[in-house]
Amino acid sequence: MLAAVVPRVWAANFSDADATRGLKEALVRGAEVAVQQLGRPDGFLGDERVRIPLPDGLRQAEKLMRKLGARRQADELVQTMNRAAEQAVVQARPILVDAVRRMSFDDARRILTGGDDAATQYFRQATSASLEAKFLPVVRQATARVKLAEKYDAYAGAASRLGLVSERDAHLDTYVTRKTLDGLFLMVAEQERAIRRDPVATGSKLLRKVFGR
Repeated sequence: MLAAVVPRVWAANFSDADATRGLKEALVRGAEVAVQQLGRPDGFLGDERVRIPLPDGLRQAEKLMRKLGARRQADELVQTMNRAAEQAVVQARPILVDAVRRMSFDDARRILTGGDDAATQYFRQATSASLEAKFLPVVRQATARVKLAEKYDAYAGAASRLGLVSERDAHLDTYVTRKTLDGLFLMVAEQERAIRRDPVATGSKLLRKVFGR
């Protein structure tokens, strides 16, 4: 019985079905909030926690660009990366919701008895490949509009050959896609912790019953 294995801090009188249904409600709620926060203007660009910078090996080049009067181009590159992420992340909602629908009883049990980010780790494992496939075309289209991808790839490719940039960061579109995923899961984890910490704030009677103290 799922109710028998959840920690005592959860309410004692609920069924396995209630526990699973409450968990799924919590995950959908948290995923939707995370996507909404990131998918709005400045969702990435305006939030230092998820703002996408140039890879470490290109930071010096960015500083040099600014010193040489190319501040506009440097700003445009960083802005383009983050705007692309904001456009791409809205594709995540149906994929995350579908992952919740497909969740097994064992998945639910592991999440309910796991750590503060157990649900986030489930999302990572269940959705990363699908999210990457959805994000990449949107990112590619966004960067193509300002014709920065080729310039980035040329600089990053050279830096990669010198060992200054990792090979996986040598292409703008794949780099932005990966950082978009990182930002999404960071925000999903934040929502998960908030729901576990204060289920009453969600306004859901079922979540209070399952997660309430």
